[in-house]
Amino acid sequence: MTAKFRRATVVAVAAGFVLSAGAAAPALAASAGSPPAVVQVQQADVVQHVTQFFDQYKSAVEGTNPDMNPQEVRNEFLTPELNARLDAWADQNMADPVFRAQNVPQDRSVRYEGSGAGHATVVVTEYWGDGSSTDVWYQVPLAGGRITDLIDAPQ
Repeated sequence: MTAKFRRATVVAVAAGFVLSAGAAAPALAASAGSPPAVVQVQQADVVQHVTQFFDQYKSAVEGTNPDMNPQEVRNEFLTPELNARLDAWADQNMADPVFRAQNVPQDRSVRYEGSGAGHATVVVTEYWGDGSSTDVWYQVPLAGGRITDLIDAPQ
């Protein structure tokens, strides 16, 4: 799948998510004190932000991102604190700290999981060549900004 096609797919999925989230969004918006449209846009924005990070990072790792190397992508999208924790994780686990593995996933899907206290949880499901998958959970400020956390799926 080309990067251009993947970006178009992400935009289409995000737009569909915004349109289809109408049933759940009013309850979420009422509790958050925000109009439903604002909540839906925030949800789509955080999903798009994580998708952009993941795709650019994967391209950089594979050597197909001519503009940035993996560390530069991380520096653009992740907080310095998260970058430091990921470096420590990589040293301890001898694996890529974003992919949580020693190799690169073949594909991915991205979904909005929920929000609270000004942050959203976005789950990236990584698909591997052997047919298995891995979920990685991202924390992103709803108001925008750099990704603040990236962890293995809760047990």
